[in-house]
Amino acid sequence: MELDTFMLSRILTALTLGFHIIFATIGVGVPVMIMIAEWMGIRKKDPHYFLLARRWARGFTVTVAVGVVTGTCIGLQLSLLWPRFMQMAGQVIALPLFLEVFAFFFEAIFLGIYLYTWDRFRNRLSHWLLVIPVVIGSSASAFFITTVNAFMNTPQGFRFENGVITGIEPIKAMFNPATPTKVAHVLSSAYLTAAFVLAAITAWFILRGKRSEYYRKALRLTMAWSLIFAVSTAIIGDLSGKFLADYQPEKLAAAEWHFETQRQADLIIGGVLDKETNEVKGALEIPGALSILAHGSPNAEVKGLNEFPQELWPPLYVHYLFDLMVGIGFYLTIVASLFIWARVWKKRYEWNPWLLRLIVLGGPLSMAAIEFGWIFTEVGRQPWILRGYMRTGEGVTSAANVGEMLVLFGALYLALGTVCSYVLLRMFRKNPPELEMQNRGIKE
Repeated sequence: MELDTFMLSRILTALTLGFHIIFATIGVGVPVMIMIAEWMGIRKKDPHYFLLARRWARGFTVTVAVGVVTGTCIGLQLSLLWPRFMQMAGQVIALPLFLEVFAFFFEAIFLGIYLYTWDRFRNRLSHWLLVIPVVIGSSASAFFITTVNAFMNTPQGFRFENGVITGIEPIKAMFNPATPTKVAHVLSSAYLTAAFVLAAITAWFILRGKRSEYYRKALRLTMAWSLIFAVSTAIIGDLSGKFLADYQPEKLAAAEWHFETQRQADLIIGGVLDKETNEVKGALEIPGALSILAHGSPNAEVKGLNEFPQELWPPLYVHYLFDLMVGIGFYLTIVASLFIWARVWKKRYEWNPWLLRLIVLGGPLSMAAIEFGWIFTEVGRQPWILRGYMRTGEGVTSAANVGEMLVLFGALYLALGTVCSYVLLRMFRKNPPELEMQNRGIKE
């Protein structure tokens, strides 16, 4: 099948976003874990936590460098691949795009100071204070770029007259109805993913026989915060479902294969859809749960897809993306809860190999949930690039060389991913924590 410019542009944009989101998530979540680890070191006067923060910070700088490159690629591709969208809406979203760059530079400045001032202060609290701007900058960067995505879902802050946007109010556009739940979900899920990835790495080493206090404290810290972030992400996810019911009901209906408007709507998990009859087979149905998700009551009415013209339906495969995202979220919550339960009440199970294997599996699954979530967010908005104003096909470039761009950027991402993985593996293999503890006189 020959791919036209529109499909090639979508593929390239998806490839860039999918690759960037890995480093963006790490870039937002890991600084929080560094801040927590160093604070624990100060509070408990424990060198193991200082070493944790130090080692995490080193790895973090490598991923930040890759995130800068891929973030720049996204900015370029917005103008190159979607020029009509940028011509129409660019002046509305210019403020958050500028602020996102400013937030990154703010983060980068303090990250450099933080990295090069270890052991330079008598009072360790002075050094810890330097990581706070890094956390603020990384989270603010995520906040501003997410407001752009939120604007694309619930645009406001302008007037649309004769095909031209006028009367622009940038602040109102940024703080649109989608902003609170989208920003909260992005931040919370990034913190959760970072904590679980760090926990998975630690659990992997423990399974390989590394049982020193350094590893034990690392796993206990990351799993405790994984549970906190998992619960907060679930609560925010529930609020996100209620937002969709009010502002994007067709997206929620597509995610749940809900075709007929009705009360006591069932939540559908899995299954196979007969596209001819819209009948769902082999699914697990939870009575009234969709009404609860949408409006907080089992008797609430939930709009079905048949209320909307079929050409405005999102692709119905978003149902599986939604299920995978939510399912992984439940998995992470259960595994984190099991570890904390074992830690507090059943200590003999704390280092159980099967529990450690579940934690290891949670690392890649948490990152997969981020990918599924963003695909669901973007695909679930289709056919709109700016909901209600411009369809995705109307915003695409007319250039004929997108295929060549796809090959070039694909090669770039492959090279970046390979180099980043090589540098991180070499960095930590050549300087394991046992060697650092020995050099610093830290007892295992």
